[in-house]
Amino acid sequence: MHQTIKPGNVAVITGGASGIGREMARRLVEMDMRVCVADLRGETLENAVTETGAALGMETDVSDIIQLRRLKAKVEEMLGPVDLLMNNAGIQPGSSIFDTEGNWDQILGVNLWGIIRSSQVFAPDMAAAGKPGLIVNTGSKQGITTPPGDPAYNVSKSGVKAFTEALQHELRNMEGCQTEARLFIPGFVYTPLTARGRTEKPDDAWTPEQVVDFLLEALGREDFYILCPDNDVDRATDVKRILWAAQDITENRAPLSRWHPGYKTAFANWLKT
Repeated sequence: MHQTIKPGNVAVITGGASGIGREMARRLVEMDMRVCVADLRGETLENAVTETGAALGMETDVSDIIQLRRLKAKVEEMLGPVDLLMNNAGIQPGSSIFDTEGNWDQILGVNLWGIIRSSQVFAPDMAAAGKPGLIVNTGSKQGITTPPGDPAYNVSKSGVKAFTEALQHELRNMEGCQTEARLFIPGFVYTPLTARGRTEKPDDAWTPEQVVDFLLEALGREDFYILCPDNDVDRATDVKRILWAAQDITENRAPLSRWHPGYKTAFANWLKT
């Protein structure tokens, strides 16, 4: 277990009212941590606070830095300095390259700017405290292999990867800083974000409970990239897909060649090697 996860420590989880965030809140409360669940206003947030036993629920739109500052101030007032920050809030309403839906600003505002601004609000004091601290930013495999179909989401999660790498580099080079950052990369998880009208978990998906088990175990190691499998894709396949995507650049192939008909056979053979 990571050294920040211990009784009495304070955790803030954005997007904590449902899915992975809610399960993480429940588990940290079970370990006697003082947890703040931050999410949009509504019954879902109220129920999450009650059912997880969180010490505090805060209505927060992470795309608004003023609300993030208010969140930090309230948590410190009610619970104390933050030891663990999980930037987990995310949306996926769907997008197209020319933004016919008008979703790009919202997606980038929550998925990317929400994580950047939240880290900028919380991390300086966490770093200056001189004690162990942890920031977990939720990314996505779509931010690494960038499959066609939802470009705004891909852009947002690619940005989360780049930002979290830069954040960890900055923190590890700050004198006296014991706060670190990790990039959490879930697979297919059955949550309200991914349900899309389904009322039962698809066989290919993991549950939030399985994902949080994997996350907590990885946090006990020194893993920066917490690459999570699911019931459809194992780690070996993820590695192959990620390497293929990187080699689009080094081999000067067509972008997104994995989905290019001219490379269909080559990619299939690559997965078999």
